[in-house]
Amino acid sequence: MILRVWPSTLKGTVHAPASKSVMQRLVAGALLADGTSTIHHISESDDCTSALLMAAQLGADIELGEDTVRITGHGVPMKPRSSILEAGESGLAARLFSPIACLTDQKMVLEAKGTLAKRPMDVLQEPLEKLGAAFRSTEGHCPIELSGPLLGGAASLDGSLSSQFLTGLLMALPTVEQDTELVVKDLVSQPYVEMTLSILEDFGIDIKHDDAFEHFIVRGRQVFSPIETAVDGDWSGAAFLLVAGMIAAESSIELEGLNNQYPQADEAIRGALLFAGGALSGSDDGVQVAKRPVRAFQVDLTHCPDLFPPLAVLAAFAKKPCTLRGVHRLIHKESNRAETLMQEFAKLGIAVVHNELEDTLVVEPWKQNSSAKTVRISSHGDHRIAMAGAVIALAAQQPIEIEGAECVAKSYPAFFDDLEVLGAQIEWVAK
Repeated sequence: MILRVWPSTLKGTVHAPASKSVMQRLVAGALLADGTSTIHHISESDDCTSALLMAAQLGADIELGEDTVRITGHGVPMKPRSSILEAGESGLAARLFSPIACLTDQKMVLEAKGTLAKRPMDVLQEPLEKLGAAFRSTEGHCPIELSGPLLGGAASLDGSLSSQFLTGLLMALPTVEQDTELVVKDLVSQPYVEMTLSILEDFGIDIKHDDAFEHFIVRGRQVFSPIETAVDGDWSGAAFLLVAGMIAAESSIELEGLNNQYPQADEAIRGALLFAGGALSGSDDGVQVAKRPVRAFQVDLTHCPDLFPPLAVLAAFAKKPCTLRGVHRLIHKESNRAETLMQEFAKLGIAVVHNELEDTLVVEPWKQNSSAKTVRISSHGDHRIAMAGAVIALAAQQPIEIEGAECVAKSYPAFFDDLEVLGAQIEWVAK
């Protein structure tokens, strides 16, 4: 589907979407608990739907309400209902539930759709095999055959590609028979691991680690306790709205629901906007952002790579080039986001330069042409590229059309609805 977004002026208040990162971890914990957990303010994203499906396939009972889900787990060992685990296009769900699937001796096959079928999974092979499980992939990708039981012991993990592999192991290992010593090399996205540990603590799980997050001691035979909690607001999705407010608000906009209980890597958008000259203030239940001229900025996004698309948009409105570091983290996303940003921004007349040696993207100021006609860009099936296209259109001098815009359902199904509430002029057009 093609979405046309017109230059618009924003004002008002919307509620931040629920964090899919938090919710998927809560779903996994509820699956492992013996009893019923209740989760409020749930995400309706495709990724969270995949997580709920996988929990059900692994034996949990799911009772889904309008804004709440009740998940009844039956502890470990689990009793899967299916030998197939369907991760959809969710990289987190695939990497999170793979070690959990190894808590049963039943052979499971993890399947993936779309770009997830091409994203690497073999980082898990060595640690899972060292800890007693079996892992067989298709050239490092899905489908993957998994079987347990996972026993514990000692293993190492390469953390340079994603912290999601570590999250999956940390969720599963407390329930196994033996204690586990886990050495992690070159960990990226440490705040996501902090989120995992905080959620595990709420389920009654204790994991020891050093300050550098390189050495973990996981005591075995721990028991997950059912909990009642609410899913935090999502800073990853909120980042696009905050950037939209800074470049297109009448005066300011407000995002509610961002007073969170769990750490999120993408809360780093606060600091990035301040570096860029933004004006943010706290409200009773969130953040208010004012329209401001964009000052040239440099920021390292190695540990929060999902901020590349919204900050690339912001950088286009600066008066001087802006530098975003950590580009190597963009290769294995829903698209190769560095290439996608360069390709699609070029259609708008924005130069984006990738320096591989320095691991940077440099975004040049956008010299807009007021006589330009409507430009069509492609989302490449990447939800964050689609959202970036919509936000940059708000402060453009001509409408922008986004092909494949419906892919925002992966993380933020109500994104375009929220933009319209704030005053954005949007319409779906025929191909």
